[in-house]
Formats: sequence, structure tokens, C-alpha cells
Amino acid sequence: MPDDAYQPSPLVPVGREAVGDRWTLVFTRDLAHPVAKVWAALSEPDQLAAWAPYTADRDLSAPGEATLTMIDGDSPEDLKATVLRAEPPALLEYSWGEDVLRWELTPTATGTRLTLRHTVADRDGLAQAAAGWHLCLDVAERLLDGAPIAPIRGMAALDFGWEALRDGYAERLGD
Repeated sequence: MPDDAYQPSPLVPVGREAVGDRWTLVFTRDLAHPVAKVWAALSEPDQLAAWAPYTADRDLSAPGEATLTMIDGDSPEDLKATVLRAEPPALLEYSWGEDVLRWELTPTATGTRLTLRHTVADRDGLAQAAAGWHLCLDVAERLLDGAPIAPIRGMAALDFGWEALRDGYAERLGD
């Protein structure tokens, strides 16, 4: 568990796009770290295990099959994944079950702008996904800062402001 002093960071810019019969959450966050360091956090299994809602069975820096194990509660769930595009250190796109995650990294004057495009089947899940990614990326930022806290996953997210984040993102997304 993260320490009791953890509080979620402020809401970040979000949007949504219709893609055929699916929906894409567009989630943007600025990080005060160089692109290469952020890329490593997105692609290396040891770093993913420290912040993401899943672990990876291999480095995600190259296209091909992978297994992402969702850690949500008592029963981890293996989901087939395929790295569709890997252009280190700027673009990483992979399937995760039926979802598609596209991570775009752009250098800024102060670090990296991370844009996550998370494509899902149901528009109703966008605010929930935004809240979950918000918490995960708070944890990732602490990891990158050299002051890691434990991952926030599954039902534990309720103890760390997930509902307020979900409601805030629902308002921003017009839901």
C-alpha cells in the first residue's frame, strides 16, 4: 500500500474520440523526466510491475506477442497482448485483451509529455479508465522521482481517491 500521506495529483487533460464502434480515452500528462526514462517505465517488466495494473512477461520495446497479467484482487488474470508498434523512445502501442493502449512520448522543455490513447469497447468505461490510469501514473511518477510507493491496484484504489477522480473525469468527458 502507498503510505497514508499519498493524495492523488490534480486532474489532467482528457478527451474522448469515437473510433468506429469503439471509444478512445485520450489522457495527457506532463512528467519532469526525460523521454528515455519514461520509455523504460512503460516497457521494462520490472518497472511496469512497480506501477502498472499488470505485469509483462517480456520487455515491450519490440513488436510481437506478450502476456500481460492483470493484478486486480486475489486472482491475477493473464491476458494475451501483442505489441503492434514499438518505436523507442517515442511510441508504444499494444493490445491488452480487447483494448488497445497507445503511449506517445514527446520531449518538452521540462521533461516528457505522455499521451495515452486507451481504446475500449464501451464509452461508459472511459471515466473509470481515466481514474485508474491517473492513480497508476501517480505511482509511476513517484518511481521516476526515485521515491517509489506501492502500486495502487484493484479495489485498493477506492482507498486512494478513485471515486472522486472518476467523477471528476466523468464531468470533464461530458458523461
